[in-house]
Amino acid sequence: MEYKISATQAFEKYSDMVYRLAIARVKNKYDADDILQEVFLRFIKYKDKVGNEEHLKALLIRITINCSKSLMTSSWFKRTEPLSESLSVRDEYSDTLDAVLRLPQKYRTVIHMHYYMGYSVDEIAKFLKSKPSTVKSWLYRARQKLKIDLKGDEVNV
Repeated sequence: MEYKISATQAFEKYSDMVYRLAIARVKNKYDADDILQEVFLRFIKYKDKVGNEEHLKALLIRITINCSKSLMTSSWFKRTEPLSESLSVRDEYSDTLDAVLRLPQKYRTVIHMHYYMGYSVDEIAKFLKSKPSTVKSWLYRARQKLKIDLKGDEVNV
């Protein structure tokens, strides 16, 4: 049986997941908006090759990771500064999210995928093209940094 989903249906179902992952990676809602748009533009090109719902979800996550990586390695991104701290995503969310957003990108990504999206270490390793032991190390280090940053408060990620 062939799996078909329109771009509108995919956007309605997965835009929140893509947006949250983009914010976790780039820490800026304006860049996350651009990434969200780019992810679904790329999805339109590949939507006929999607085999099932899990494949669709994996494809969107992979495209989001690639788009955020492309943005962050661009010369434009390296030479710009945020307009103001008041425009930051951090002002809109909890202290825990604020602490997560201060983590290095690789730690933010694994924390977000594990705790917010519910993926296992093995699944995260596949998405990030890393070894499961590396992902476990990143999760451990991220938890330690969060514990220190939150000054021993209970970490409810």
